[in-house]
Formats: sequence, structure tokens, C-alpha cells
Amino acid sequence: MTFITFVLITALIAFISWLKTKGEDNSAKGYFLAGRGLSATVIGFSMVLTSLSTEQLVGVNASSYISNFSIIAWTVQSVIPLCVLALFLLPRYLKGGFTTIPEFFEERYDRQTRQIMSLLFLVAYTFVMIPGALYSGAIAFTQIFDVTGMFGVSFNTALWGVVWLIGIIGGIYAIFGGLKAVAVSDTLNGFALIIGGAMIPFFALKYLGQGSMAKGVEVITTTHIEKLTAWGAAADPVPWTTIFTGILIVNFFYWTTNQAIIQRSLAAKSLAEGQKGILYAGVFLLFLPVLLNVPGLISFHIFGDGLKNIDLAYPTLVSKVLPKPLLGFFTACLFGAILSTFNSFINSAATLFCYDIYRPIFKKDISDEDLIKVAKIAGTVIAIVSMIIAPLLQYGTGGLFLLLKRFAGFFNIPIVALVAVGFLNKTVSGKAARITVLLHVILYFSLVWIFKVKVNFVHVMGSLFVFDIIVMFILGSVFKREKEYVPSAKNKSNVDLTDWKYVREFSALLVLGLCYLYAILSPLGLAGGNGLGKITIVFAILTAVILVVLNMTKKKGEAVKLETAEVE
Repeated sequence: MTFITFVLITALIAFISWLKTKGEDNSAKGYFLAGRGLSATVIGFSMVLTSLSTEQLVGVNASSYISNFSIIAWTVQSVIPLCVLALFLLPRYLKGGFTTIPEFFEERYDRQTRQIMSLLFLVAYTFVMIPGALYSGAIAFTQIFDVTGMFGVSFNTALWGVVWLIGIIGGIYAIFGGLKAVAVSDTLNGFALIIGGAMIPFFALKYLGQGSMAKGVEVITTTHIEKLTAWGAAADPVPWTTIFTGILIVNFFYWTTNQAIIQRSLAAKSLAEGQKGILYAGVFLLFLPVLLNVPGLISFHIFGDGLKNIDLAYPTLVSKVLPKPLLGFFTACLFGAILSTFNSFINSAATLFCYDIYRPIFKKDISDEDLIKVAKIAGTVIAIVSMIIAPLLQYGTGGLFLLLKRFAGFFNIPIVALVAVGFLNKTVSGKAARITVLLHVILYFSLVWIFKVKVNFVHVMGSLFVFDIIVMFILGSVFKREKEYVPSAKNKSNVDLTDWKYVREFSALLVLGLCYLYAILSPLGLAGGNGLGKITIVFAILTAVILVVLNMTKKKGEAVKLETAEVE
């Protein structure tokens, strides 16, 4: 029955996605950017589902099982770069008409820099991000479905089989459907995942409370309350100091420059729709601890420290507490999350290859039809390589989530540095940028893997970001552009670039929500055994004050515009 329910729900989502996308624009613009016609809801859900996969459901819950809530810095803190994206970067991306982020690198630096950064993206997707999503998904499936027992095979054999099953089905969406099919399926899977993901803490708390959810909540908020802190100590997976260094930079990479995420907002039908979608995603991110941390905490209360592999904390909990009739539905939700991340990265990798590598180097006048064919071939090759690498991640140590984050340091920091300098400076050349990227890769590898410095790798990332910026400015004083960089005044995307009227207020509320979350997950709140009444009142007053100030500022700005218009 579980398997039948799983197949029916998965097939239903695939069928609806096909209905929504059949007869769509078959041009390159339609395949890679969904014809620049995505709405806020589709953008928001697609961005979240691209980022939210079993890599997080398994990996983040594993960290909360073995340690505390400090790991949330990798997820909830993302609302800050999302606000920056909505307020400052998306207007510039859309005005430039960019299909890929490396296109900005060519406009700002030069073509060689664009191609090198595209290669960095492709290596990251093929060898780190896509394999991570496949491996974590396969771990969850193998455990929940008991594939080893069902088919009488070893864990390794089951892992390889499930990885290839997920890869083949996900590849069909990305390779043959294009971005619109990916985005529509993401939206449907997003609704399902909210329901399915919320079921786990609900039933787990009832199990812990012996049938009473309230009693279960009482158990996790009154015993081992030290695990409820989001402010990690030096020995924790995420020391609190890293919140303000490397993690912030990495989150800026992921949410403001990562092609797989940005491609959805680049496909917005207007700037306002893109901004709304981005900020809707931010709201969802603030509630992620319910899905990504609470189950790990409950696993600790139920299993103690008896699990031999911390990455089994989440799937083992699901198998134990979820009623069997709902297992098929939940597995379909989980499968949708895996597919979302996998097919989004495959689609984005193919886009990067076609626009930044193949067309500029091999065939500048290629037709849309031939470009889409190349994209399908490239997507297939990347998918196959990723499916070969994914099962090998089982031999990593220290938990899947942090293992992948450690490898990401090779490419995410220099990409953010190049974007930051690109917008803040007009003279640093492509040569200075390329030398900096090479130095970063050499230094990061040396510090983390050769010298194995006794400093958290996140601090290494933060330090190298500062290093990259300084080196670029030093080299840029020698290797300057022939002409200062001036962004194009023309709207190349041909979409409405009017801001959403509530973008500033919504952004302020998101940042306040982040601060509130960190306050309640601290010794001042739950981790200190305290109630939330005083903290809530303080933040409610602060919210009211900030909204009033923003409203007054907006009215003043509108009055100035009106006076200027009357004078003219």
C-alpha cells in the first residue's frame, strides 16, 4: 500500500506538471528562463524546494541529534541575502537581461573570467551539490522503505540502485521539460512537502509524549534544554562566531549568485513578482527549524546516542513514528524534494554550459533548437557523472551536511567576492579577478586539507573572503580595466522594473523575525528554561516602531517625487 500511494502521488504531480507546460514556448528563452513568465508563488516555492532537499532533512537533523540548534545558521540566516537580492541585486540582474550569473562577470570583467567562473559552477554542481542531494535522498529512501530487507541486498547495493532511480526520473524533468517544468513541479511538491514535513514532528512529539503532543513538547523544552540553543560553542558544529563570518558569505553565495537559485527570479514576469517570490521564500525559511531541527532533537530524546550513524537519525525517526498508511504520502513528498534539487541543478548546469561555454566558444550563431539539443546532452552527461559520485559520499566523515559545506568553500567565496567587487568598484580588471580566484583555491586547499589548521573551516572561509577582496583591490591597482565599468542604462530583459510597494517593509519584518528566532533559541529563551512572553513583547514593540518609521519615510519620499514632478 505504501508503494502504491507513493507511485500514485508522484505520477499525479508529474501529470499536472505536464499539463501545465505542454505547448509552452519551445525557444531557448522558454527552455532556460520559462519565457520570463514565472509568478511570485512559483518563484518562491521553487527557490525553497531547490534548496530544501534530503541533504538538509537528513544532514541538518543529524547535527541537531548529535549537538544543538546551532546548525540553523546555514538555513534561517539566508533571509538576509534574500532581502539584499530583492532590494538591490534582482533589479540589476533583470535590467542587465542576464540568463546566467557569469554573464554579469563578462559584462563587468571579461569573457575569460565569465568562462572560468562558469567552470567553477559546473564543477561544484557535478561533484558536490548534485551528488549530495542524490546521496542524502537515497539514504532516506533506503532506510524508510527498508530496501535492503525488501530485496535482500546489501546497503551499498541498495544505495547505488536508489541513487540511479532518483537520477533517471529527475533527469526526465530537467532534461526534457526545461525550467518551466522544473518550476511547476517544484510548486506542487512544495505544497506537499509542507504537509508531509510537518507530519514528522507532530507524530514524533505524540510518540515522545506517549500519545500527548503537549507532553512531548514539555519533554523537549524541559529536559536537555542546552540542545535548544542556536548559539554554538567553540566545539559545536557551528560556533556562534561563524554566524558573522563565513556562513554569512556562503549564504550570500547560495541565495544571491547561485545559478540554480537565481535562475527562478531571473525568469520573473516582472521585478515586483520576483521580489515577492524571493521574500515569500524568506518566510518559509524562518519556519524551517520545525522541519530540519526539531525531528533531530526528538530523535535524541527517543534513541539517545545509540544510532551508529548520525545521518540515520531522521529516516529512523520517520520509520518509527509515522503511521504506515501515511508513509507512502510522506515518501512521495520526500521524493519531490529530492527531485526538485536534482532537476533544478541539472537544468542550471546545462544552462551554464550552453550560454557560457558552448555558444561563446564553439558556435556563436547556434539556433535555439540546436542549443536546446546541446543542453539535453550536457544535462544527461552531468546527471550520469553525479550519479556515479553520489554513493561514494557514504565514506565521508563528520556528517553529510558539513562535509558538503566544507568542499563548497573552493568556489562559493570567490564567486561572492567577484560579485561584491564588481558592483562596488569600476576599475578592477578580469586579470586581477582570475589571479585572485586561483590564489583562493590554492590557499583554501592548503589551509583545510594540508595544514589542517585548528580553526573552524567556516572562519577560514570568512578570512579568505576578506583576503580575496583585498587581493583584488591590490591587483586591480596594477591591472585596471581600459575603461571604467558603467552598467547599461537599457532594460535588456523587457520586463516591468517597478518595485513591489511593500518590499522594504516585508524585508524589515523578515530580518526582525530572524532576530526573534535567535532570541528564543538562546539562554534568554528556551535554552535558559525561560518563557517567551517578554521577548515577544519587546519584538512586537520594535516591529511596530520600525513599520511606522518606514511608512513615514515612504510618504516623505513620495511627497518629494510629487514636488519634483510639479516643478518639471
